[in-house]
Amino acid sequence: MEPDLFTAAAEDRREKDPASSPLAVRMRPRTLDEVVGQQHLLKPGSPLRRLVGDGAGGPAGASSVILWGPPGIGKTTLAYVVSQATQKRFVELSAITAGVKEVRAVIEGAKRAAGGYGKDTVLFLDEIHRFSKAQQDSLLPAVENRWVTLIAATTENPYFSIISPLLSRSLLLTLEPLTDEDLSALMRRALTEERGLGGAVTLPADAEAHLLRIAGGDARRALTALEAGAGSAIAKGESEISLRTVEEAVDRAAVKYDRDGDQHYDVASALIKSIRGSDVDAALHYLARMIEAGEDPRFIARRLMISASEDIGLADPTALPLAVAAAQAVAMIGFPEAALTLSHATIALALAPKSNTATTAIGAALADVRAGLAGPVPTHLRDGHYKGAAKLGHAVGYVYPHDVPGAIAAQQYAPDAVHGKRYYEPTRYGAEARYADVVEKVRERLRGSGPSGA
Repeated sequence: MEPDLFTAAAEDRREKDPASSPLAVRMRPRTLDEVVGQQHLLKPGSPLRRLVGDGAGGPAGASSVILWGPPGIGKTTLAYVVSQATQKRFVELSAITAGVKEVRAVIEGAKRAAGGYGKDTVLFLDEIHRFSKAQQDSLLPAVENRWVTLIAATTENPYFSIISPLLSRSLLLTLEPLTDEDLSALMRRALTEERGLGGAVTLPADAEAHLLRIAGGDARRALTALEAGAGSAIAKGESEISLRTVEEAVDRAAVKYDRDGDQHYDVASALIKSIRGSDVDAALHYLARMIEAGEDPRFIARRLMISASEDIGLADPTALPLAVAAAQAVAMIGFPEAALTLSHATIALALAPKSNTATTAIGAALADVRAGLAGPVPTHLRDGHYKGAAKLGHAVGYVYPHDVPGAIAAQQYAPDAVHGKRYYEPTRYGAEARYADVVEKVRERLRGSGPSGA
């Protein structure tokens, strides 16, 4: 929205008294060169560079863009930098409070500005995924005719949350999670620059490491916690933000966990072994430690998917689909809400009946293959869909299972070298008990014995 008298007064106050603004606001980059992370989006000639006028000349105008990524990694910051650097008219809307009426007002204003003053308009629309289909439809003419250049931000997968016509008229830019190095650079800048803390305090390594764990890749959270720790240290007359001060200020104890060291693997191993052992409470403890340490939620979700096949398998055939769904949900929503999904999956896997037969079966088969037990594919199973295959005997004598009662044909499938080998030995735990009954009947039929209708 265009700034009103109250917004203008607040901005004037911030200019006269910068300390009245939160540290995260004061440390917002003023140019694209000050942005930490997202360097893949800031190369010369990139859409964002062109939006601020870097090489925007010629017949190819700046494109509308959709910025997609989890909270706190720079979507709003990039829009703010564009607003400061561009020579265009800049208007900001939030999908939480705006509707079709506000969008149409911006579009009409853009037309007047272009016709009367020759000034283009950039519209920043935050949380566009909250707009309904009809509300998103209202943007189409303006984007297609370039009455406005749209910068839209979303934390949700745009292929699900944004209508296809709007996606096709915009460039989708995916923001990458900020690394610990990115956040460290940002905090060091905040500690030393005058618009930040101006060198009033220092930050030792252990306190910085704890702030990085708290932040979990979120720049806003890192600066907010840093400001709280600095304020507490200054109030106590200390020149250093100690780990104890940080813990007191943000009310969160340091988790003894090194994401890049042995603890990373130890805690991940303990999580999986607790699930395997059906100790749901221990599993939740290790999950909580990983979350608090700022572990990548996608890494946790991958481990759960592996566990679903490695330790549960056919004892509960729903375990793997549940773990896969959890991984997809985590990739779409990110922290903090992803913690709920990871808890959901961890509890379900820990309490599921257990079977490792999928693990042992493929292990035994791989061992035989690696030992050279392979041999040629039986001729009746070979591909017979090309000219001359029948002359070679390929596919000759193959019995189509659907043509026989029970749809199981008594014929050899495995090569001679491993014919008769039994790799899968089912348990009678959970749903796998059914497979234990079925597999013996099937093996009898394949050998040519057993009732024809089995």
